[in-house]
Amino acid sequence: MNLKALAEKFETALAPIYDREEAQAIFILVLQHISNLSRTDFILKKETLISTEEWLRYAQVIDELIKGKPVQYIIGETPFYNLRFKVNPSVLIPRPETEELVEWIIESNFSNAFFENKTQHINVLDIGTGSGCIAIALKKNLPNTQVYAIDIAQDTLLTAQQNANLNEVEVKFIQEDILSPQLKNNYPQFSIIVSNPPYITQTEQAEMHQNVLDNEPHRALFVSDEDPLLFYRIIADFALENLMNRGLLFFEINEHLGDETIQLLKGKGFKNIVLKKDMQGKDRMICGEVDHK
Repeated sequence: MNLKALAEKFETALAPIYDREEAQAIFILVLQHISNLSRTDFILKKETLISTEEWLRYAQVIDELIKGKPVQYIIGETPFYNLRFKVNPSVLIPRPETEELVEWIIESNFSNAFFENKTQHINVLDIGTGSGCIAIALKKNLPNTQVYAIDIAQDTLLTAQQNANLNEVEVKFIQEDILSPQLKNNYPQFSIIVSNPPYITQTEQAEMHQNVLDNEPHRALFVSDEDPLLFYRIIADFALENLMNRGLLFFEINEHLGDETIQLLKGKGFKNIVLKKDMQGKDRMICGEVDHK
């Protein structure tokens, strides 16, 4: 069997679950994992034959995909911001829109004010770190910062630490429940706090792909319809106490709650609030600045 025929088998097998574009993206991920071939390699080498051993591995992946298991959990890893991350059902699978959040933080003119001041110590905190993708990508690209990351679950933090080791960066991981009225740890003053907290309402579950609902950790995804901005309110209060003057708070947000999130931050006194759309034109990110004056 050649690579072209293999790709067609993936597309046919996954047609009841995924559209053609998604099936092709999944195939490329598996191709990279099993045969160490990129999308470009596939385009240039479609007639290349695969071995019987490779085919058996591909067939096993197809069987699991048909059952609805996300491809990232099947192969145990996923790319994020040009880095490689281990993933398993204890962590949310990193999304492309979160890469856009990381990009915004790195390239933001706001944050440049901190990095231009060489005498100022730069502390960054990622709240609800999951796989560690945000914290690790920031540390990799802003090596002169001290990056902290917290999460409620020990198994999640173990995966995040593995990813820090894999990508050869040092991040200080802390087990903490940000919703607890009495936090266990003392924190330094931060220049940047970032969070991609749970923001999908219970009502919105009906619109989600079944493989997400069946496999990814609900604690990282869902909030109640009655209080959809719960995490944003608590984290904003934490940021007011723990961000230095002119420090920045970045959130990934529910696309339907952009105006509500702006009002929440305004009500708490944040300045220079910016709501940013993702590449699909959805309100997906927000940033606010602390002004202690």
